[in-house]
Amino acid sequence: MPSGYFSFKNDYAEAAHPAVLEALCRDTTTQEPGYGEDSASVGAAEALLQASGLTRGEVHFIAGGTLTNLVVAAAFLKPYESIIAAESGHICLHEAGAIEAIGHKVHHVPQVNGKVTAEQVLKIVTTHTDEHMVRPRLVYISQSTELGSVYSRAELEALSQVCRQSGLILYVDGARLGSALVSAASDTTLPELAKLVDVFYVGGTKNGALFGEALVIKDPSPEHHFRYHLKQRGALLAKGRAIGAQFEALLSDGVWLTLARHANTMAARLATGISRAGHRFAYEPVTNQIFPILPTALVQQLEQRFGFYRWGQESGGAVTIRLVTSWATSEEAVDLFVSAVG
Repeated sequence: MPSGYFSFKNDYAEAAHPAVLEALCRDTTTQEPGYGEDSASVGAAEALLQASGLTRGEVHFIAGGTLTNLVVAAAFLKPYESIIAAESGHICLHEAGAIEAIGHKVHHVPQVNGKVTAEQVLKIVTTHTDEHMVRPRLVYISQSTELGSVYSRAELEALSQVCRQSGLILYVDGARLGSALVSAASDTTLPELAKLVDVFYVGGTKNGALFGEALVIKDPSPEHHFRYHLKQRGALLAKGRAIGAQFEALLSDGVWLTLARHANTMAARLATGISRAGHRFAYEPVTNQIFPILPTALVQQLEQRFGFYRWGQESGGAVTIRLVTSWATSEEAVDLFVSAVG
């Protein structure tokens, strides 16, 4: 990158938190079983279940979010079953049709601040009535959403209720779950979320890990044969310890939440400075993704010094951009951006 250039494009531009790297370098010559059965993976799985308030369940460590979503769909859905998701959802926009490629329809419902509502789910269920149509089976949501918003406990409870009444699986893409849980807009703890949903994952890739996500299946069934699906999709890593050790470090003393809290704090600092400069936001900034609306001329100037995505063209010659902060974003970088905006 050019000297003095800083990127706000994503929250995985930095390699990994030092605690993660230290964990990977520990006992490198000790022999361990493969495929997630090593001591680090077993320990991390136990720690995650305990943190989630679960007395039973399965934890699987998978290399990335798209792969996690794909394997969940493959394992839990029959060929004629479908998924309900917000039109802004990751599986709808940013996974190159991975779900459709394995033969499952995705019902794209209009996003409501990045979210799916219980009413939307019920409408899809009630309008798919017989074997001439696909059978809705899984509701996909992200916490936080692709637009940086956070589902409230009431919204999760409503979704949980309609899913249980309709025989649907409620699945949470938790690529940025840490950011959601520590947000000032959140009124839900990890154990509370775990009670309301069926399957979820805790993201590491976007929160201080080199790579990796931790998938939690709350009520596993032998009929899912989940490890077979992992193997078939290339997701059963021989050196499973490479992910397990990272999560062991992240879960120790709540490191993953500390890292997420820093990312949110830096995003809030950005949002405050941008707001004071007289600019508004497309969506309320409550996590580590924020979406300011700026004049096109200013955006062009900022692009010379900072990396970010143009998210949408607005009327009146303005552009919505996306800024993402990470566990490693510095106050200096934030203040430089705010100064350039002001």
